[in-house]
Amino acid sequence: MASELSFVEFIVDQIDSVTPITFRKMFGEYAVYSGNKVVALICDNRLFVKQTGGGRAFIGKVTEAPAYQGAKPSFLIEDKFEDREWLSELIRITADEVPEPKPKKKKK
Repeated sequence: MASELSFVEFIVDQIDSVTPITFRKMFGEYAVYSGNKVVALICDNRLFVKQTGGGRAFIGKVTEAPAYQGAKPSFLIEDKFEDREWLSELIRITADEVPEPKPKKKKK
């Protein structure tokens, strides 16, 4: 089951950030970006935030699950995504710890 655009837009609208928060459809699901960093995935209308040490400390008791079969485990956020301040802080912490994407090599 693919995620509904209205759910994705709700999640992105919940996040208050200095860095632009955007999303992109990928393989029928969605990646959430903070600037140019992927910080979360939305699959089957569920929010999966990339794992970081700071995120783990902030959440406390985490629920881990892969966003899709074969994916690395992420933090599954099931009920706190409606708490705008909490979610914004989690995404800020995650974005601070996720490395910049590697530059793509130019084709010759």
